[in-house]
Amino acid sequence: MFVPGPFASAMLADLGAEVIKVEALKGDPGRSYVPVQFNTENRNKHSIAIDLKTTESRDVVQRLVKDAQIVLEGFRPGVAKRLGIDHETLRKANGKIVYCSISGYGQTGPWRERPGHDVNYVAAAGALAFPGHWLKAPARSSLPIADMGGGAFAAIAVLAALHEGKGAYLDLSLFETAFFWAAMRHSLDPDVDPRAHIFPVNDVFETADGKRLTLGILEEHFWQNFVQLAPELGEERFSTDALRRANGDALSQMISKVMKQRSAADWMRLCEENDVPVDLCVTPGEAARHPHLEERKALERGYAKFPVWANGRRGASIRAGAPKLGEHTREILVELGFDDAQIAGLVRAKAVAAA
Repeated sequence: MFVPGPFASAMLADLGAEVIKVEALKGDPGRSYVPVQFNTENRNKHSIAIDLKTTESRDVVQRLVKDAQIVLEGFRPGVAKRLGIDHETLRKANGKIVYCSISGYGQTGPWRERPGHDVNYVAAAGALAFPGHWLKAPARSSLPIADMGGGAFAAIAVLAALHEGKGAYLDLSLFETAFFWAAMRHSLDPDVDPRAHIFPVNDVFETADGKRLTLGILEEHFWQNFVQLAPELGEERFSTDALRRANGDALSQMISKVMKQRSAADWMRLCEENDVPVDLCVTPGEAARHPHLEERKALERGYAKFPVWANGRRGASIRAGAPKLGEHTREILVELGFDDAQIAGLVRAKAVAAA
């Protein structure tokens, strides 16, 4: 999996964990498939390249696990067992290991071996059934919701298991992650209003210069402040939240026309001066230059950091970028107690590879 496991372990690494990324001799497919994402999700990690199909690699794995607290794996159900790195096998080397399997649909159930990616899990879970904009059809986000949500849940789950102080086997489903989020947002009511979660005045609008702004108007006082900037919206049919929702189609269209009368810069200035929630749609690279993020120390070494402060200090650090394939193979093997002759033997047997 390209996202869930690497995302979970990236957060743990940011918070100080020593994370060893176990890769095949040819490397994680994400290195070439989504290189930008690979670089961001694998900072602060060490890389060891191992051919898990070789007999010689088993001793390496056993020693790695003996000193580890957490194992994250993202194979399809059954693959880890065939490779001899499943929970039942590894717990013999370390009974206190917290082992988390992250898969599309979980380790059990009729869909356990079904192939899929984020868009599939999100759709099957009900997260694409309802729109995110008042006048537009449902659309997927640029963020892989199930993948990143699953990674976050995996990090939470392993930390909870570690806190409990004994070994655990965790089975995390990305489909169920998306289902959990969708149900929390929309409930399980089959007759729920498909627009119950959105508002015509809490949306994205285009400005005169072709840029996009978000208006975050929910509370009545924000609406009244906005009407001062656009008096044509002060009609009786829009005078309450219930009426604005009942006449939402017309209101959304009118706001769209109003917003196209001024540039984004003008709207930003007017809204900020009149206490109206507004923000410009930008890229992460553009957001990174904002003085607010700089003051909050949200960036380090060209990466966005874990977004929590602890006791007045930023609660994470970026110590290194993404490792080269097998960059730390030799270093790790030495730490595990392998001598030069043994390491040479592992390399000759093509059980491991070093950068």
